[in-house]
Amino acid sequence: MYQKFFKSFIDIALSFMGLVILAIPMLIIALITKLDSPGPVFFKQKRIGIHKSEFMILKFRSMPTETPHDMPTHMLENSESFLSGWQRFIRKSSIDELPQLINIFKGDMSIIGPRPALWNQDDLIAERDKYGANDIKPGLTGWAQINGRDELEIPVKARLDGDYVENLSFGFDVKCFFGTIISVLKSDGVVEGGTGALQKETEAEQPKESEKVSL
Repeated sequence: MYQKFFKSFIDIALSFMGLVILAIPMLIIALITKLDSPGPVFFKQKRIGIHKSEFMILKFRSMPTETPHDMPTHMLENSESFLSGWQRFIRKSSIDELPQLINIFKGDMSIIGPRPALWNQDDLIAERDKYGANDIKPGLTGWAQINGRDELEIPVKARLDGDYVENLSFGFDVKCFFGTIISVLKSDGVVEGGTGALQKETEAEQPKESEKVSL
């Protein structure tokens, strides 16, 4: 009942209000983006929606136009070097995601749900299939986003998406919503090129075999 009717109503109502309230700030962001570097204001990319349907996600462009279009940032070597100061800022603050309010209003996405995978992220899509996470609308933010975001390995991210599916309710969405606000303010889990960064960091901290001292 909640997922089919009430959740959709909330998505449409809140995204409409967000677009109205943020119209002027988004116009300013668009202007700065245009002046900051050559290229279009918006970035469009094919993503996976509910039941593995495809849609075009909208973002403020936060990378130079010469950056590979359909490659996840964690696969780019030294992705930080591609970015201007403004681009780093809007990515770290998640401001680049604001145009997705249009996707939510259109019905492509929900406010809360698993983040939409790239059309060619077969590993993430396959992992989400195990938990039914491809059978709900993807979200602007979600449970995985406030529990590690870029730092998470793909199997861990998919399992957290599965936890969201299992616990999907109004109360859980509210928890994710306010958790997102806290995470954005603290920039938690935002790592350029950082999918799996938490695991990599853990592995880096473990002593190598040659460094271990026998007792």
